[in-house]
Amino acid sequence: MQDDDHQNRFRQSREDRETQRQQPHTPQTVSPSYRLAFTDEDFLCRDDLRPVRLQLELLKPQLAMDEAGIESTVVLFGGARIRENPTGSGIDSLSHFYDEAREFARRVTEHSQASGGKRWVIATGGGPGVMEAGNRGASDAGGRSLGLNIVLPHEQAPNAYVTPELCFNFHYFAIRKMHFLMRARAICVFPGGFGTLDETFEAITLIQTGRMEQVPILLFGRAFWDKVVNFDALAEMGTISAADLDLFRFVETADEAIEAIKTWPGTGEKRQHIPGRT
Repeated sequence: MQDDDHQNRFRQSREDRETQRQQPHTPQTVSPSYRLAFTDEDFLCRDDLRPVRLQLELLKPQLAMDEAGIESTVVLFGGARIRENPTGSGIDSLSHFYDEAREFARRVTEHSQASGGKRWVIATGGGPGVMEAGNRGASDAGGRSLGLNIVLPHEQAPNAYVTPELCFNFHYFAIRKMHFLMRARAICVFPGGFGTLDETFEAITLIQTGRMEQVPILLFGRAFWDKVVNFDALAEMGTISAADLDLFRFVETADEAIEAIKTWPGTGEKRQHIPGRT
């Protein structure tokens, strides 16, 4: 007969952890060398252990998302400084994108909820600004959303709208980026700074080079993008191909974004005209 308890034949690591905590304090037991390796934070933070930390940081959110049944996501990138209410600064001209991100996330989450809430789950960087708007929109619809935070010297705690059990914290940007894209079925990018640009071009490059399957990439606010990046000049100078301009679309509103996802061209379809581009 097969033993159904084969995984429990050996003493569990958490049991030994508790046993060690109860041992008397002697010069031997308090020595760092005596600590169990998996409970020794100083040991785990050594430079030599970086490969292990990379693996753990990939694995922990992966297991949590699998256990939560998250099958696919819609990723929102965008500036942390874009707020709901005007601040009296130059960025006020972009504040309406907070509302668009919130509305878009609400509608996507309603669609997700209607099909069981496991697919098309909103994922953001978990911070303020556009990220908060995305998680807030999902909350408006009564759904779950992910927040993939990262430890930065002057950055935020997670916003209040991230689903607590789907709120993660990262040390490594590279692993965080992997989790943004591993389940992504669409990527929506709002105006932002260096971080937003980095995440955007990372995703476009992975698709351009065939390292990731093509998914809709929607850039909100054409006026912003035309001002900060001259995509057409890249094609004209030959540093990218003209076909690479098909890897993304410009949209202005949540309505346009929803429609763009619905009508995203499949393999072999003709390139659709983007207003303002010749």
